[in-house]
Amino acid sequence: MRQVLLAAALAAGLGGAAAADDWDATLAAARGQTVYFNAWGGDERINAYIAWAGEELSRRFGVTLVHVKLADTADAVARVVSEQAAGADDAGSIDLIWINGENFAAMKRAKLLHGPFLETLPAAAALDLAGNPALTTDFTVPTEGYEAPWGGALFNVIYDSATVATPPGDLAALLAWAAAHPGRFTYPAPPNFIGTTFLKQALYALMPADTDLTKPPADAAAFAVATAPLWAWLDRLHPRLWRGGQVFPASGPALRQLLADGEVDFALSFNPGDADSARRQGLLPDSVRAYLLDQGGLGNTHFLAIPYNARAVAGALVAINFLLSPEAQARKADAEIWGDPPVLDPRKLDQLSAWLPPPLTTLDGRIPPPLPEPHPAWTEQLEAAWLERYAR
Repeated sequence: MRQVLLAAALAAGLGGAAAADDWDATLAAARGQTVYFNAWGGDERINAYIAWAGEELSRRFGVTLVHVKLADTADAVARVVSEQAAGADDAGSIDLIWINGENFAAMKRAKLLHGPFLETLPAAAALDLAGNPALTTDFTVPTEGYEAPWGGALFNVIYDSATVATPPGDLAALLAWAAAHPGRFTYPAPPNFIGTTFLKQALYALMPADTDLTKPPADAAAFAVATAPLWAWLDRLHPRLWRGGQVFPASGPALRQLLADGEVDFALSFNPGDADSARRQGLLPDSVRAYLLDQGGLGNTHFLAIPYNARAVAGALVAINFLLSPEAQARKADAEIWGDPPVLDPRKLDQLSAWLPPPLTTLDGRIPPPLPEPHPAWTEQLEAAWLERYAR
């Protein structure tokens, strides 16, 4: 009955029978297609979730989902750029991509995306596209239907309450804590997205008051002025880091493993459910907690997009629509599985609350509105500057 009610609600939201007929044609075209889904492959929990989605897509819709595991989404963007240069305009190797930020901005700017497609999906009826700008803006860039929101992100700090009684609340306190506990803190090396997010979080706290992160830096001099306090703070922090700041973990999961092994006292995450999920799955002890720095947490939405030259467009649309279903969104939100926040609006879909898992138990305190992502140009320039200053 739940699936019948959902189908009726979604068809009504898209204009009834005509929309249903169009979607039936998409379902028919998708059957038998293989969708090459290029997505970050650095977390086994996420990989397992994508494998489950592939099994369901095959069973329900006859669509084969192949997870092409990426270390960096920029690798997939570069592949599409190369295919465009080679004239492979209808023979791409990527059908679906997990993307946001500077990678989306680069593909949109170069007209490398299929669409707009979002509002053709039945599942889009359960998104608050008019009232929630986080679903239609990606790092200040309007998505204009070329992406489908998939999940939420919020930068948070994970610690073991059994060994850290009072975690530092701001950057000055963090620097003082690192000085008193040398070798017990670190962060992933940019351009890993957790490491880059740590830079942007610190930039928010340290930049001059008149800095405008919603626009690209005016020039190199403006970037230098805005980031000078950040580099000065990192210069003081790095000698006090794990391994003296000479080596950095490669990713968020690698940093979480250092915490699990007792080598450091903190991990960093962009998933507010990460600590809960890791605790429930035995990856971290029951005493772990997560918190936001006093300034709040940087937040964004991550998306799904289809390259302009995808071979299996219908299959990709069916895959996205399934990943936005209440069942798939709720499974993704379950801390026993992934713990990634859903994007569906409960007010638009009464059934959603019945699917969702219990609230998080490890994120301490009230969650304020997230700090907005800066313009993608800041991300690109921060990563380049960090590598020039600190890469060994």
